[in-house]
Amino acid sequence: MPSFIVNIFTSVHPLELVFILIAKIAERTTSTLRQILITKGYRREGTFLSLVEVLLWTFVASRVIVGITEAPIKGIVYSIGFSVGVYLGSLIEARLAMGQVMIQAIIAKSSAAQITVFLREKGYAITTLDAQGRDSEKEVLLMFANRKGKEIIVSKILQLDGSAMIITNDVTTLQGGTILSSRKMLR
Repeated sequence: MPSFIVNIFTSVHPLELVFILIAKIAERTTSTLRQILITKGYRREGTFLSLVEVLLWTFVASRVIVGITEAPIKGIVYSIGFSVGVYLGSLIEARLAMGQVMIQAIIAKSSAAQITVFLREKGYAITTLDAQGRDSEKEVLLMFANRKGKEIIVSKILQLDGSAMIITNDVTTLQGGTILSSRKMLR
């Protein structure tokens, strides 16, 4: 094997490569979470994460830049850490499921009363609209809910009306309306 290739993999102490990898994963995970939180309106949390992100970036980037021409493996490990960090950050954000969603359900007229009563008993404020589908009368249900737990609402609607069409959208602003105290959407 040419000495150039051997040199790429042996010119840096393995612990330094592990440090670069772990620190870059942490930095990029933090950055991904920050971007998502700021987009969803969580400015304070995003600002705090930006401080952590820049501190990590400063130390990681300085380790990679120093001697990169002699040890290009640092750049490769840095890039791998970047990719893994983006993926990990998106997984963490999906688990946290912060924010609210608007759920719109287009359901059969025959199951509307049962679904509406069920959801209202669970504390959700529901707005209903009469609608006309291609082949039949429909009802449109509009409700706001926390992102965490929206799957429960969606699965219950589908359980009661298997032909329901359900749309969920992230919500960044919510003002007015009726939200029962047991279902207040905390930020």
